[in-house]
Amino acid sequence: MTDHDGTRTRNGDATGAEALVAEPNWLKDKAVRFLDSDVYFSFKRSPVTIVAFSLVMLLVLGALLGPLIAPQNPHDPAQLNLMDGFTPPFSANQFTGSFYLLGTDDQGRDIFSAILYGLRISLFVGVVSVLFAGVLGVTLGLVSGYFGGWIDTLIMRIADIQLTFPSILIAMLIFGIARGLVPVEMRNDAALYILILSIGLSEWVQFARTVRGATLVEREKEYVQAARLIGLGRIPIMVRHVLPNVMGPVLVIGTIGLALAIIAEATLSFLGVGAPPTTPSLGTLIRVGQDFLFSGEWWIILFPSLTLLVLALSVNLLGDWLRDVLNPKLR
Repeated sequence: MTDHDGTRTRNGDATGAEALVAEPNWLKDKAVRFLDSDVYFSFKRSPVTIVAFSLVMLLVLGALLGPLIAPQNPHDPAQLNLMDGFTPPFSANQFTGSFYLLGTDDQGRDIFSAILYGLRISLFVGVVSVLFAGVLGVTLGLVSGYFGGWIDTLIMRIADIQLTFPSILIAMLIFGIARGLVPVEMRNDAALYILILSIGLSEWVQFARTVRGATLVEREKEYVQAARLIGLGRIPIMVRHVLPNVMGPVLVIGTIGLALAIIAEATLSFLGVGAPPTTPSLGTLIRVGQDFLFSGEWWIILFPSLTLLVLALSVNLLGDWLRDVLNPKLR
C-alpha cells in the first residue's frame, strides 16, 4: 500500500512538473512563432514604425505612472504656489527657488505634471470611446451585411446621413443633448462619460461600413454555406465564423480611430464642451495656454500641444503600418 501510494504520489508530482514545464514551452513557442511572423519582420524593418511605437509606449507609460513620477499633483490646490506662477521652462523660480522642467502656468501649476495627468484623461477617453464605437459599429455592420434587406437599408441610410455632417459637430450636438439630460449637480462628474458617448456615437460609421462590406463577401463563402446546412443559427454563424474573418480591417480602423478620438477629445475640450476643469485633459491645457500665447508665456500652450501632436501622429503611423501589414495587396 505504501509503495502503491508512493508511486501514485510520484506520478502525481511528475504530472505537475510536466505541466509546469509545458506552460513555459507553450509561451516560448508563441514567442518563436511571433518572431518568425511577417508582422514582426515588417515591424523591425520599419524605423518609422519603431520610433512611433516607442513614443506611444513612452507616453502611455508616463500616463500610467503619472501620480508616481509627477513632481506635483496639479489637481490639488494645496500643492500650488502662486509665487511659482509663470516660471519659464528649464529654470528655477526667482522667488521660491523651485525648479520646473517645463515651467508653470499662472497658478503655479507644473506643466510637466499637468501633461502627465492630462495624458491619462485623453488616453482614457480615446481608448474607451473607440472601443464603444467599435462594438457598436461592428455589431451594426454584421447585422446589416448578413441580414440585408430593409435592415441593411435602414442602417446604411442612417450612416449616410451621419456622414454628411462633420463628426466633431455631431459629437458637440450629442454632448449638448446628453449633458442637458443630466442633473446640474452631476454634470461635472458625468462629463467624461458623456464625452465618451459623444465621440463613440460620432465615430461608429466607419466600423459599420467596413464590416458590412466584408460581411457581404464572407456570407457567400462555402464555410458559411456549410454552417447553414448543418443547422447553425444566424447569430452563431455571425459570431463564430464571420466575425473572426472581418477583424483585420477593424483593427486598422480602430488604431487610426484612436488618433481621431484623441484629437476629437482635445478639440471638444478646447472648445469648452469636453473634460471639466477639475480633470483637465490635453485639450483643456491647450485652451488655458491660449490665454497667455501673446503675453510671452509661450510654454503653457507649446508643450501640451507638442504632446498631443506626437501622440496622435505616432498612433496614426502605427495604424498606417498595420494597414499595410494586414493588406496583402500592399505588400
